[in-house]
Amino acid sequence: MYHNPRCSKSRAALALLEARGSGFRVVEYLREPLTRRELSELRARLSRDPVSWIRSKESAFAEAGLSESSSEEELLAAVEAHPILLERPIAVRGDRAVIGRPPERILELLDPSEAP
Repeated sequence: MYHNPRCSKSRAALALLEARGSGFRVVEYLREPLTRRELSELRARLSRDPVSWIRSKESAFAEAGLSESSSEEELLAAVEAHPILLERPIAVRGDRAVIGRPPERILELLDPSEAP
C-alpha cells in the first residue's frame, strides 16, 4: 500500500488492512518515491489515466506547469519529481490496484477469506 501517514484516508485504509490481518507491505512514498517504471506499472494496474490519480489541487501541480490536458509523460514525470502529487492511499495486489477513496475500496483487492 502506498501510504502517507499524515493523510486520514491513508491511515483509515491501513487500519482496515491491519484489522483483517492481510499480508501487505507499506510504502511511505514520500520517503521512498516511485520511479518512472514503477509509476508506469502502477498506471497499468489502476487501468486509469494518470490525471485521475494525481492530486491536482497540490501547489506542486501548478508549479510544474501541469493541467488536466497534460500528457501522460508529463504527469508521470511530475509525480516522479514531486511524490506529493500521488493520490493516496493506493493499494496494490498482483496485477490490480485501487485508490482507497473511500478507504473501504481497498477491500476489493482482498481474497474472499480476508474480506469482512
